Amino acid sequence: MSIGGSPSIRNLFDLEISPTRSDKKEERNLTSESLAASATMCFACGVDNPIGLRISFQMQDGKCTGVFTPDENHVGYKNTVHGGIVYSALDDVMANVLYLQDIKAHTAKCEIRYRKALEVGQTINLTGWIQQERRRLVVLKGEARTTADDILIADCEASFMLA
Repeated sequence: MSIGGSPSIRNLFDLEISPTRSDKKEERNLTSESLAASATMCFACGVDNPIGLRISFQMQDGKCTGVFTPDENHVGYKNTVHGGIVYSALDDVMANVLYLQDIKAHTAKCEIRYRKALEVGQTINLTGWIQQERRRLVVLKGEARTTADDILIADCEASFMLA
């Protein structure tokens, strides 16, 4: 816990790594709500963060998904959502691929490619999945697509270091 009793970003993944995680056949049916107590102040998914994005994530069929609708507080220029908001949502959907499986890790490197500007009020579907696993490094991919017409807003690839 950080000062004041609120979880810090470092505490987001303070869960034990299962030594047989790659051998698991049964996927855990966890959601961000079931783990909310350990990340209530997370900027992307924390339910108690008054300025956060409050995205709810779910794991299904090896993918993590979430939905986000930006508002006027997320503007970078005129009606365009700030790229850092899009990045934060994508980073967190990838992190939750691991987090919702009780795997402790943190972002080591992330490369994002913005394909189209996201406008205020435009709802996006977020998807993250594991691309590759190497010793203490997990490579994940993420996408943000509009819910209305499935247009790719941004995609990214990130390396996460296992603790």
